[in-house]
Amino acid sequence: MSEFPFDGRTVLVTGVDERLGYATAKRLATDGATVIVHAQDKELADYALERLIADGAQARQVRSVHAAFTELAEVDELAGLLAATVPALDALINAAAMPGLPRRSHTADGNELTLQFNYLAPQRLTFALVTALARARGRVVNVGGNIDYSDLDRNRGIYTPMSVYAQSKLALTMFTRTLAETGPTGLTAISVSPAGFELDMPQLRSHATAPVEGAADLLALLSAASTPVVNGGYYDGIEEAKPAALVRNSRARARLAAWSRQPA
Repeated sequence: MSEFPFDGRTVLVTGVDERLGYATAKRLATDGATVIVHAQDKELADYALERLIADGAQARQVRSVHAAFTELAEVDELAGLLAATVPALDALINAAAMPGLPRRSHTADGNELTLQFNYLAPQRLTFALVTALARARGRVVNVGGNIDYSDLDRNRGIYTPMSVYAQSKLALTMFTRTLAETGPTGLTAISVSPAGFELDMPQLRSHATAPVEGAADLLALLSAASTPVVNGGYYDGIEEAKPAALVRNSRARARLAAWSRQPA
């Protein structure tokens, strides 16, 4: 399998079939980066690629990949492809996200759907790319967020779309801190509060019309090596913020990591 012919700074953005991911990829391409754009299926990935080129990106700047985050086998297949063909990766921006559904739903892998989409899938993809990221002294930027660790799947607590979404996002924030502490030398990992741009949560704002450019600018800025950040930090805008207590609790994060490795 041959390597992709990338030039210059290379960034992978997940969820480019969504408004935030697309706007982030567009901003990075405008800044001159080579952007690998991920969508949930081939049709969506091809469409995003066409839009980016129509919006001014050079064809040599953008590559499309796809994997459904609802299918961990597809995530693993994509992770293997990228690990084999991208020798060095300057940044990974995990922008893909989905809101909590009105009713509890599980994937074929046996996981609560929102938790798998927002946490388990990006976690697996990130793990597969740590070598390429460390080789480029690269950066992982995760859109994080709050969690009741004792009931990850909301089997005992009352299920609400907001609560399960919050669970999945803080799980990703906890993973980010652990990755920063245990990842290879050269890798930087940070998480970003989604409070200012919950574009996938209609309960918080109109996700169809809310401005997205400012959020995309922020993610692009934080992904750049020239932007100073604290490894493992949690950011509210450009400022480091205090994360939830469980992010700072190494024992809780170890339990989450152990749970995440369990077969479904």
